[in-house]
Parts: sequence; C-alpha cells; structure tokens
Amino acid sequence: MRFTLLSAALTLAAVAACTPTPGGTMTPMTTAPRSEPAPTAPSPPPDATRPYGADPAQVYDVRRASPGSAQVGATVLVVHGGFWRAAYDRAHAEPEAQAFADAGYTVAVAEYRRVGMPGGGVPGTLDDVHGVVSAVLADPDLPDPLILVGHSAGGHLATWAAGQPWTTDGEGGAVAGVVSLAGVVDLGAADRLHLGEDAARAFVGSGPGSAAWTTADPMSVPPRVPVRLLWGEDDDVVPSEVGDSYLSQARAAGADVTSEVIAGADHFALIDPTSPAFAHVLAAARSLL
Repeated sequence: MRFTLLSAALTLAAVAACTPTPGGTMTPMTTAPRSEPAPTAPSPPPDATRPYGADPAQVYDVRRASPGSAQVGATVLVVHGGFWRAAYDRAHAEPEAQAFADAGYTVAVAEYRRVGMPGGGVPGTLDDVHGVVSAVLADPDLPDPLILVGHSAGGHLATWAAGQPWTTDGEGGAVAGVVSLAGVVDLGAADRLHLGEDAARAFVGSGPGSAAWTTADPMSVPPRVPVRLLWGEDDDVVPSEVGDSYLSQARAAGADVTSEVIAGADHFALIDPTSPAFAHVLAAARSLL
C-alpha cells in the first residue's frame, strides 16, 4: 500500500462529506479536500509478525525500540485507518510505527479484517480489535503498559476499545490509554457528514438505531481509560467536529478525555513523522504514562 493510493481514494471519498455551518447544521462541502500525505522514506521491516487468529489478516507486526533510543518501557499498538475498507492495510502505518520505535517504544502494528474481506465489518472487525489487544497484552516480549494509537477508522477502533470492559478487566497487562488521531469517534456524526461515501454504514452493515450500530459506536459507552483526541485544523477527511459530542458526553460521564486541534495539520500530518504535528502525537502518548 502506498500513500498515493490511500490519498487518492480518501480524497475522492471525502468530496461527498459535509461541514458545519456557523449555525451548527451540516451542509455539503463545495470544495475538494486538501489533505495530501507527504512522501516518506521506506521504513525498515518489522522485527517479527505474529498471529492472533487463524485468518491471514489476524496478525500484528512487532518493532523493537530502536538501538540508542531512550527506552520508554511501554508498548504502542498502532491501529491503521482507511475507512475500515479492505483496500487499505497496515503498510501505510509503517513510518508512524517506526517513529514510535525511534522514540523508545516497543511497537505492535495491528492488522484486522476489513469491509470487503471475509469476516470484515461488524462484528468481525470489532472481534479482531479485542483479539489483537488481548494478544499484545499477553505477549511476554512486549512491555506493559499498552497505549493504543489509532488513526481515522483506526481511531474509531481504538476509542471503541477504550469503552470495553476487557480493556481494564482483561488478563495479561494493562491498557494505559488511547490516542485517537482524527478518529471517527462518533458514528452518528460520520453518518450525517457522509464521511468516506457513507463508510460508517458500510462498516456496520446497517444504519443508526440498529443493535449493531449501537455496539460499534464509541458514543454508546464512556471510556474506561484516558483518551487523547488529536485533530488537524486543516483536515477535511475527518474534521474535528466529529469529536465534539464524544468529548462533551465523555467528560459529562467523568471520563478523562482531552481534545487538541493542531494548527496547520491535515489528515495525514498526524501519522507523518516528518510533520511538526507528530511531536504532538508523541506528547499525547507520553502523557498517558
């Protein structure tokens, strides 16, 4: 998977998106998205790839903390985005993962079944998130605590995990918190905005109000662990408004949730180690330890 393919597909998908008017209602965008991923140097291959299930997509890559880096003594689990679709795999998250390794973290990069693949969508993708988190927590080579870092649809999956009982009650370790990077943390908002050409409906297999929708929506339950929401000010793929209701509802429930909008950053700057925005990502992860 190359950034160019991901960018082109998300750009086309987001043309149908909407944006809030000053009065707070949603109206269709009239301009094409600006978000363009920057080219990055190839990353070294992972140190290992380990299964957490029988399907070829049920694997995670392991990257050890880079030699000479200041060892953090924690593991980051990277959950990639791509509107939950089969066309977008974990390869585009390699630069982000390597940057965390260079910062001293042990890193796991999750793959999971996606829409268009056998078992992808709800509930299969959610089952995979549970499976990979459990496997990483139980992996004796990966140090505790665990931080989940998800981008876009991966931000949805990581934030959804934050509300599940097994995040805090499971065996094998502890989840310290979640960093959501332009995450689709409110499926209802994503649906009203028609993000990704109605990607949320394709992922769930139904619309708002269904049992599957409620199960998959991070809005359904408050997070059990701290959540750090990061957004790009210039993001027109998943705009920051998608997180407004999640933030207020979670805080009203007493959850530890913060939100930061990074000036000058677009959708892909949050996973680009060469972007100034990535320093905010590293700081958000560090704040959970």
